[in-house]
Amino acid sequence: MISQARSAVSIGRLDHAATAAVTNSVLRNTYWLLGMTLVFSAMTAAASVASSLPSPGLIGTLVGYFGLLFLTTKLRNSNWGLLSTFALTGFMGYTLGPILSAYLALPRGGELVATTLAVTAVAFIGLSAYARSTRAVNMLRFGTFLFVGILTAFVLGLAAIFFAMPALSLAVSGLFVLLMSGLIVYQIQSIVAGGETNYIMATVTLFVSIFNLFTSLLHLLGIFPGEES
Repeated sequence: MISQARSAVSIGRLDHAATAAVTNSVLRNTYWLLGMTLVFSAMTAAASVASSLPSPGLIGTLVGYFGLLFLTTKLRNSNWGLLSTFALTGFMGYTLGPILSAYLALPRGGELVATTLAVTAVAFIGLSAYARSTRAVNMLRFGTFLFVGILTAFVLGLAAIFFAMPALSLAVSGLFVLLMSGLIVYQIQSIVAGGETNYIMATVTLFVSIFNLFTSLLHLLGIFPGEES
């Protein structure tokens, strides 16, 4: 009986160690790929700004984003999924270019963009640390709430564009800041808990969260761009 109990404990420890190893691997690969895609997206955004490339428009942006997202989801378990991930994040960097160009044309536009970038980076680092802390709220319980909230904010954002409602657009940006912050914590906790084992999909979720967090903060901070000295 004692030997059987010891064997069970040993097996349990081995299973725990194996699970922890898988979790650490997924988390490490996610951060690595996320860093690479952020750099690549920044390069495409910079190229888009430097070349003064036009915006693909709302329809073109939605078709390109959801098309590449669908492709990445289908290829997530193959090496082609990596190529699709870079295609998706590169496309998003291209769509960001015209937005940055518009803000850079404002008084102190460069300072505004740099400040927003810094705030986004600090927020992501802080949220990442919080998600892995023992005192963090378990966001895994709010997955449905986040999904419904993001879907609602997306529809409201489209309404703000079609009906030219600046106040609603501003409110949606504030809502997206909260939702994307929650999604970052949710995704990291999902990896740590073993719920997300595919680092490609984890990377895409975090990248989209950071992208939307940055653009939403840019919109909010852009209300007070400052005056030329």
